[in-house]
Amino acid sequence: MSRHLHFSGKIFISACFYKYLAPNGAKNLNINFFRMRLRKVVTVLVHVSRFALAALFLFTAGAKLWILTEFVGKMAELLSSMKFNYERWQWPATIAVIALEIVIAALLIIPRTIRLGAVAAGLLLIGFSAFALFYTYGLQGEALECGCFGNIIGSQLGVKTALRNLVFLIPAIVIFIGARKELAGKN
Repeated sequence: MSRHLHFSGKIFISACFYKYLAPNGAKNLNINFFRMRLRKVVTVLVHVSRFALAALFLFTAGAKLWILTEFVGKMAELLSSMKFNYERWQWPATIAVIALEIVIAALLIIPRTIRLGAVAAGLLLIGFSAFALFYTYGLQGEALECGCFGNIIGSQLGVKTALRNLVFLIPAIVIFIGARKELAGKN
C-alpha cells in the first residue's frame, strides 16, 4: 500500500513540476508532439484525398472514352437544349471535358501542382454542379442520363448529380488547405 502511495506521489510531484516549474521548452514539448501528430494526419489526409480525386477523374475520363460515341450524343443533346449548334460543338465539348479531367488528374498527381489541381478540380466540380442545376431548373430540360461515369454508374442530370459533385469538393478543399500546411511543414 505504501508503495502505491509513493508511486502516485511521484506522479503528482512530476505533474506539478511539469505544469508550474518546468522551463518553457519542457512545456512546449507536449505542444510540439501534438503539432507533429497533426502534421502527419494532415499529410495522410492530403495524400488520400489527392490520389482518390485523381483516380476519380481518371476513371470518369476513361469511362467517357469507353462509350465515346454515346457520350458525344449526350453532349449533343445538352448543347441542343441550350440552343447551341450541337453539330459543330459536340466533339470539341466532349474532347474538352475529357481532356480537362485528365489534366486535373495529372495536376493532382504531380507534387508541384497539387494546389493548382485542387483549385481546377473544385472549379470543374462547381461548374458541373451549376450546369446540372441550370439544365434541370433553368432550361426545364427533360431527364437526361449525364454519362458522367460512362454506363458504369447511371445518373441523370439534376439535384443528385449536383450534390454528388459538391460532395467531391470536400477532398479538393482538404487538398488545397492541407497541401499548403504540408509544404510549410517541409520548410
